[in-house]
Amino acid sequence: MSNITTTPEQQAKYYVLCDLEEAVKRLIQHHESKRTLWFSSDILPSDEGSPNDMVIAELRDRARGIPDCIRVALALNILTEEGLPHFHRLIADNLGSRTHWSQWNNLWTAEEDRHGNILRDYARDSRLLNFRVLERLQFNYLRAGFNPDWGGDPYKIFVYTSCQEKATQISHLKTGKIAASSEPLLDFITQRISQDEARHYAFYMSVFKEIIERDPNEALASAAAIMPSIDMPGISITNFNDYADVVRRSGIYGPRDYKRIVEQLIESWGIEIMMSLNELGRKAQDKIMAIPRRLERIAEYIETKSQEKSFRFEVVFGRVLEMA
Repeated sequence: MSNITTTPEQQAKYYVLCDLEEAVKRLIQHHESKRTLWFSSDILPSDEGSPNDMVIAELRDRARGIPDCIRVALALNILTEEGLPHFHRLIADNLGSRTHWSQWNNLWTAEEDRHGNILRDYARDSRLLNFRVLERLQFNYLRAGFNPDWGGDPYKIFVYTSCQEKATQISHLKTGKIAASSEPLLDFITQRISQDEARHYAFYMSVFKEIIERDPNEALASAAAIMPSIDMPGISITNFNDYADVVRRSGIYGPRDYKRIVEQLIESWGIEIMMSLNELGRKAQDKIMAIPRRLERIAEYIETKSQEKSFRFEVVFGRVLEMA
């Protein structure tokens, strides 16, 4: 099933995933029945006959009111969405190319591709960012790659994607909400994207719940390795930590948001109430249940130690951001 060399323990996990294929087929059908496809051209003018000049002029006028911190957040969101090739490859490498898993990977990739498209179109139409700088950042990010150390464990993919899809949903939604007073169109766009991310989250979360039912001890061990702290998709972006700090200080996404994601997954997967686990499973269960308290301490530490700081990003034309 996988394209990589596996140990007997890893191979056993692939057998579980093979057993899940009918469930995956049903989840794909359910996903598509709830989804309405939309495209960038449905929202932003693109055709020869559309009133481009007037609409674009109005868009640029509204965009002038978007705060620089939201421009930074939008740049980060664009870059991470445009990092889609990294994630298609990771899923394909670990789950194979001739199964229902590959059908999902192709479908998910096609749906996700629209997110980068519309954000990129919006940024270009609105003149919101230094586009040449953005394109260079994207090039360097794709060239740098994204290679999390999952140790050939296919279960970790579904833990990571469950956490990451929910985090992305929150980031897009809050970015749009903060911008809404000056630019309701950006709010509308990010709502559309976040709705997609919510459905993708539901798929990955449901798959891992099925894995837990079939292989609870190994599933919890995989979750315990990923959930304490996930590498966000853009971690190899140049100056990623500064982008992430601006996003946190803007109230878009930070440790408390991730804490809520972990708590939601613990509840959805029924981790706290799981019984009849072996030693591996019990240790993993204890580790997972301790994560929210650890994240609370991290959040409190960051908030206590945080001081006013200046940021400067070429992608927002080199302007200086002073943030508390």
